[in-house]
Amino acid sequence: MKTITLNHITKIEGHAKLDLGIKEGVVEKCELSATEGSRYFEGLVIGRKYFEAHEITSRICGICSTAHVTAALMAIEDAVGVKPSTQTVELRKLIMLGERIRSHATHLYFLALPDYLGYESALAMAKKYKNELKTALSLVKAGNKVITLIAARDLHPVSATVGGWLKLPEQETLETLKETLKEVKEDAWKTFKLFSSLNYPEFESKCEYFSLKDNDEYAMLNGVFSSETESFNKNDYKKFISEYHESRSTANFVVKDGKRYMVGALPRLNNNREKLSVDAKKALKESKMKLPSKNPYLNNLAQAIELIHCLDHAIKICSELKIKEEKIPEIKVKPGRGVAAIEVPRGTLWHEYEVDEKGIIKYANIITPTAQNLLNMQEDIRLMVPGILDKPKQEIILEMEKLIRSYDPCFSCSAHFLEVNWL
Repeated sequence: MKTITLNHITKIEGHAKLDLGIKEGVVEKCELSATEGSRYFEGLVIGRKYFEAHEITSRICGICSTAHVTAALMAIEDAVGVKPSTQTVELRKLIMLGERIRSHATHLYFLALPDYLGYESALAMAKKYKNELKTALSLVKAGNKVITLIAARDLHPVSATVGGWLKLPEQETLETLKETLKEVKEDAWKTFKLFSSLNYPEFESKCEYFSLKDNDEYAMLNGVFSSETESFNKNDYKKFISEYHESRSTANFVVKDGKRYMVGALPRLNNNREKLSVDAKKALKESKMKLPSKNPYLNNLAQAIELIHCLDHAIKICSELKIKEEKIPEIKVKPGRGVAAIEVPRGTLWHEYEVDEKGIIKYANIITPTAQNLLNMQEDIRLMVPGILDKPKQEIILEMEKLIRSYDPCFSCSAHFLEVNWL
């Protein structure tokens, strides 16, 4: 049995452990598990008031804090019977688009790109690829600006609340953001052209892919959870999706009808490509990417195409939305259950809450994209490794890292980071 231990993998969010055992060219053991301390956010909100859920759960992750705020608000509103206004929903979409812009740019340039250019880090690339990193920072800055000007803070936004906004932006703010977003549109095109020029490994994951699918737009806050062959309503998710725990891990594994599946930008593109913006459709055509695809490496290219779409969608909102004064609706709390399923940078995020007649949270369940992808990452490694065993050790390790990074995993959301052990 070949034994190799790798205690640290760079350019990834978090810590986890991969135990891999290979005998005579056959993978006999492949276990991806979290090694980070357990995080108890579902327990932390129990016993708290309904209006505290989004503020507490935003701390699950700094990178995805806007997503957790939005999902928690939507699930709580579903539970207590509050329907937000169209303006509230459009402003939520805007901050979600801002988060996706900054997140995709960060992942593509600082985490994924070094793999394909032969560098150990973005810092090592800086001298030769200074302009590319400037492009990345420009996109990140624009995404942060959207969230800051609409939600008062770029991380853990504080202006969004149940039923509306504590403070609405001025119309001039939307005009400012529109110009900022237009200025970085060329940066999104540069990003697409760069990532469409890379050579991606030919690999097909033996999985189903799922995302929200919306008849009205490229799915983000609404839709049914869909694959190529089936779909189900968010309120019925427990009939199809289940979580299970392995003693070796501090993170749950998530399966659909007992089988692994993939979420993220690539599944979204598979399901919603007809709803892309005009320019994003043009980019998809130029990419010559054949959809539907189950090649996780192409998740990087899918994110690059989404960057163009997100900028177009955000510019559209800023151009069309006319801010009007609105009061936060009066909330008459009643017992209820609420579920939210939304599309965030790394895939579908689920929040569920039950509240009692006093507005106290009695139950909470949160399923992150990385938890849903965890089993798929593990099994993709099992499938991929036998085909690269003839390579030197360091190349094998790099290929494993590249595969895992293609999922853009946010292990901090799922209580696990990445550390690999070969047994």
